[in-house]
Amino acid sequence: MNNFGEKLKMLREQNDITQEKVSQKLNVTRQSVSNWENNKNYPDLTTLVTLS
Repeated sequence: MNNFGEKLKMLREQNDITQEKVSQKLNVTRQSVSNWENNKNYPDLTTLVTLS
């Protein structure tokens, strides 16, 4: 079973979207997206709802 970060990265790559584009859409830094994908931390609830 994939964890959150692996799933996020897989879906982002399948849709040919860069971390930069994700970060711009969610109004966060690219580093935040990288941290989520590496399971270093997770988005806050508001961002998670927007992401879903």
